[in-house]
Amino acid sequence: MKKSTSYSRTIFIISTALIFSTALGCSAQKSTEKYSSKGKIDYKLSQEDEKMLDTIQYKTFQYFMKEYHSEKGIVRDRAEKNSPASIAATGFALPVYAVGVERKWITREQAADITLKTLRFFAYSSQSKTDSLAIGYKGFYYHFIGMESGKREWNCELSSIDTGLLLMGVIFARNYYDQNSPDEKEIRALAEKLLGRLDWSVFYMDENSKQPFTISMAWFPEKGTTNWGWHGYTEGLFLYVLAAGTGIDNPEKAYNGWLRTYTWKTPYPGLSHITFPPLFGHQFSHTFIDFRGLADPYLKGKGIDYFENSRLATLTQQQYAIENPKGWVGYDSLTWGFTATDGPGSKYNFGDKRFEGYAGRGSSGKDETVGEDGTLAPYGVLSSLPFTPELSLATIKNMNANYGEKIWGKYGYFDAFNPTAKWVSHDFIGIDQGPMLLMIENFRSGLVWNYVMKDPIIQKGLETLHFEYNTK
Repeated sequence: MKKSTSYSRTIFIISTALIFSTALGCSAQKSTEKYSSKGKIDYKLSQEDEKMLDTIQYKTFQYFMKEYHSEKGIVRDRAEKNSPASIAATGFALPVYAVGVERKWITREQAADITLKTLRFFAYSSQSKTDSLAIGYKGFYYHFIGMESGKREWNCELSSIDTGLLLMGVIFARNYYDQNSPDEKEIRALAEKLLGRLDWSVFYMDENSKQPFTISMAWFPEKGTTNWGWHGYTEGLFLYVLAAGTGIDNPEKAYNGWLRTYTWKTPYPGLSHITFPPLFGHQFSHTFIDFRGLADPYLKGKGIDYFENSRLATLTQQQYAIENPKGWVGYDSLTWGFTATDGPGSKYNFGDKRFEGYAGRGSSGKDETVGEDGTLAPYGVLSSLPFTPELSLATIKNMNANYGEKIWGKYGYFDAFNPTAKWVSHDFIGIDQGPMLLMIENFRSGLVWNYVMKDPIIQKGLETLHFEYNTK
């Protein structure tokens, strides 16, 4: 079975320790909030659209109920039987269970029980520099973990980004589970433990590295820190906020290293933005942080915020599909969604058409494409729902009308399909299922934003990196 998800995304993108006390901001207790959630998106849904989104969310929810380990709480990377767990998929799962509570699919007690098992597993599992089968090191975790063994799989990396996604789920959990039951008290205590022991020095990139002072993508017990850093623009935006809020040395220097590699382009008239071709890079950070109105000094100088940047990136994909310079089957104004997905692979090649397997796919206009081979992802469309409600709803309904049951399975939408190759994935990937469900929920209720934004780590991170609300 191939290695998928954000390990492949990392390949595509090449594609000092401070323990914080409650007083320094790792506590989930109430604090003055400079930054806040703006709640659900102001968009009126028809009854038909409400019913459609209910169905999509419920079916997607089943992935996380049926593909998690009943004792460890970790979630399978993909629906394949022999798939290991993904720590990023597990991070997305933590707020997914709360969606189930709010939608009355499971009880609060059930959700708290699964969440507690998850946090216990990570809090009490071994961390070691020398034991290659340990679960992690310096508070960070290996990307893939055996579902049964609970140990590192595939000699994979200690992952900064995947640990970050896991911990964003933990941040959500410690704010959502605010009641005084024994389980919810323990959730908060374990979250404090997990968030308070990060030693970011393991991912330090010095002045001689490829991306100086950024956060390295990975560390391996066999060879140390990888000489590739999280540089802009990618899904790594949230990682710098998290790091700045949990004690990374010189957070501003690290963030400036990230900002230095931004690319600002105008792929089509009126659509100038920081480009990154695959849509997931414009969606993952927004799953947890409400960036509406928020800009750092770089974007403040451009006159937009990060939410608007993602809207423009989405509209750019639509324009690219209309233009369809490579002549793929099916592309039009309501058929787009290019992101990291499974793909047909080279065995489907014919004529001048070439197809990739799992890859980061995307377009920031015809002059900036990556892995763009006619493959479409419903999750890419729906994860942009908060940015482009009317367009995303019309697009997913158009996909339903044109492809229907061919792209729909036991957990909702299959990961991807390719009309040119006449191919459908027939699999489900946790880090695609999670953002789709959660961004739909943010659109409908603001649930994840409401609980993450008030956390002191997020407050401190945003302030440290000089985020401000744009004033018009």
